[in-house]
Amino acid sequence: MKKTAFIWLFAGIFVMALPPPLAKAEEVVVAVATNFLLPARAIAAEFEEDTGHSVVLVAGATGKLATQILAGAPFDIFLAADRTRPELLVEKNAAVAGTRFTYAIGSLVLWSRDQLPLTGTELTSLDTMRVSRIAMANPKLAPYGLAAEQALERLGLLKPLSGRFVYGENIGQTFAMAASGNVTAGLIAKSQLASLPDDQKGHWIDVPGTLHEPILQDGVLIMRAKDSDVARSFMSFMKSDKVAGIAKRFGYGVSRP
Repeated sequence: MKKTAFIWLFAGIFVMALPPPLAKAEEVVVAVATNFLLPARAIAAEFEEDTGHSVVLVAGATGKLATQILAGAPFDIFLAADRTRPELLVEKNAAVAGTRFTYAIGSLVLWSRDQLPLTGTELTSLDTMRVSRIAMANPKLAPYGLAAEQALERLGLLKPLSGRFVYGENIGQTFAMAASGNVTAGLIAKSQLASLPDDQKGHWIDVPGTLHEPILQDGVLIMRAKDSDVARSFMSFMKSDKVAGIAKRFGYGVSRP
């Protein structure tokens, strides 16, 4: 009897000495605007390393991703390229009120693999006669496209270039068009230049932010994930200094309270 009691006591002490079981790794599905895909990959890798949880990224045009979310797509977090769609999702009760925040501020450049059709050093010197086709994101789907359209209109270039626009569904497609050499130039996200080797950066000129509404990129927690600790943890991580550093490295501005 004493021997049996000793065995059970020893077993209890042994169990208590064991390290606590590891928390079960979970998955968070993030819908991300195409322009932010590269930094999102770096952010996801850091989050996975820090927490042991996995991140699935689904990239696309902001407008299409918002439509998919409203239709019930299984996303947990939405990193949009504007603030209009996250606001809409909150209004439609498809996203959690109070979780929306600006994670990045985008900027535009006019870019070409070859020399830009400029007669001077400013965007106002664009020689429309030397432009056969110009690529930009669809203004109805992509916030970067809307910003590009606003900038061209304010410069008085929208009408002179009418009929020569080639539209990408998102800023990723727009960049591919410009990189193909089949267009004279493209209005792309400045962050896309960060992914290019120095010998492939080509030529570009900044589009002044004063020519268009600020490209404030907001994130929001989707309603289906309102009780997900992992999703909320990722949202908090997006507000960290580590993520701010990654965003800046890829050419984004960062707004912090």
